[in-house]
Amino acid sequence: MRVIAGPADRPTDRTSDTRGGIRFDRVTVAYRGNTDTIALDSLDLTVEPGEVMALLGPSGSGKTTALRAVAGFVKPAAGRVFIGDRDVTGLPPHRRGIGMVVQQYALFPHMRVEDNVAFGMRAQKVPKGEIPARVAEALELTGMAAYAKRYPRELSGGQQQRVAIARALAIRPGVLLLDEPLSALDARLRSGMLAELARLHRELPEVSILYVTHDQVEALTLADRIAVMDNARLQDVGTPQDLYRRPRTEFTASFVGNANLLPVKVGSAAVSFGQAELKVSTQDIAPGATATLCVRPHLVGLGDGPNSLTGEVAEVQWRGSTHRLYVDVDGHRVKADLRELRKPPALGERVTVHFAPEDAVLLAAGVNSDG
Repeated sequence: MRVIAGPADRPTDRTSDTRGGIRFDRVTVAYRGNTDTIALDSLDLTVEPGEVMALLGPSGSGKTTALRAVAGFVKPAAGRVFIGDRDVTGLPPHRRGIGMVVQQYALFPHMRVEDNVAFGMRAQKVPKGEIPARVAEALELTGMAAYAKRYPRELSGGQQQRVAIARALAIRPGVLLLDEPLSALDARLRSGMLAELARLHRELPEVSILYVTHDQVEALTLADRIAVMDNARLQDVGTPQDLYRRPRTEFTASFVGNANLLPVKVGSAAVSFGQAELKVSTQDIAPGATATLCVRPHLVGLGDGPNSLTGEVAEVQWRGSTHRLYVDVDGHRVKADLRELRKPPALGERVTVHFAPEDAVLLAAGVNSDG
């Protein structure tokens, strides 16, 4: 879904399905103090049954507040929260039928793995005879069956995270909330856990997952759709492919992936950037207007071609399989990610870079992170 909105017309997603999922109906959360602080501003968003929705944004963007509103840890100042067709706005957390995994796992150090996983079921008064089988099922699902008798201190960080996920799944929730679940892991463990979470999603197609992260790779890897948050508001929502290839705002373009953002003036058949005339494949902004041209660095090539720009090499970064070139063009720095060069250009050398018209996106001026 692609959303077009101006300052008074924030992105919304009003589809719903009463069989499951999550729906935010204009939810606002405010914290009282010397001045009222709006932590979440009129969020209108639906997570469909069985969908993984990533809430992506910087610190303070409102994404964790939105998750806590679903969990019942914060009370909205306005609006309603639905899980399936139930209005849960006034319900305590234990009556919402959710599983939750947080950054630091929150395992009980004095309990063995199997007892940690059983804790939520005991709190919900699941019949004692059912608990061992459900513990075994959850541990098997997360690949931790062989560690049932261990204590958390005897596990690695990635293993502790799997136990936390097993505990959340053991109560058989319709909704699973994940709050920065991989942030405490190193890069290798994070990559492995991403694969595990993707597998869990395939094996639990009926569970709706709300995944809070500031890491774009996690969002792009796991999510069916991404909701981009900034300044307590929803800025954009869509599939990872849509948001990456056709971002709606400069904020989305810069936060979902990496982007060159160049100021241009729109003409009747092309746009002008400094002295260069550039073609774009779609041009739905009126001639004479100012706009921003967005092109991803990996779509910028070295040498002559369509939409050529010439400038001086300001920086060269070797990144293993690629080189990133920073080229100063008319006072703006253009990034190009290139397959590793045998002989990269020298600093100060004049080079030409290019990109295809179909790889460029025009963003209207004034459609930015202020919503």
